[in-house]
Amino acid sequence: MLATLERMAILDKADELAAVIVESEEADHYRKSLYKLKNSHETQIKIQDFVKVKELYEEVQRFGKYHPEYKKVMMSIRELKRDMDMDDHVAEFRRAENGLQNLLDEVSMLIGRSVSEHIKVPTGSPFFESSCGGGCGSGGSCGCSA
Repeated sequence: MLATLERMAILDKADELAAVIVESEEADHYRKSLYKLKNSHETQIKIQDFVKVKELYEEVQRFGKYHPEYKKVMMSIRELKRDMDMDDHVAEFRRAENGLQNLLDEVSMLIGRSVSEHIKVPTGSPFFESSCGGGCGSGGSCGCSA
């Protein structure tokens, strides 16, 4: 019974932590930038155009340079990707997304390190990764001696 009460207490604390993260500046910025991204007609057109050409790109990749539309599709996908990436709403959303991900990575590292220095926490961020300090989460494929 004690283990169950302990688990419930841990889950309650995890819920509290999640609530704090949801109410953080990073999460708020993420939600606002996502709203702007989804409600900008110009941005949505750029995204839709890119998605259409991306489907052609995937088809062309099956055949490589031997596909009759290879050069046209490759040039088109690059132009549309650049146009989409340069959009203010897309750029702001990506910055907000990275900010929120960094916050989550930091929290993950703090929790993992509070248990043990040897816990591997997959963060996906090179800032938190080291040769053996965690972050790989792959059981040694990063070169550490897990």
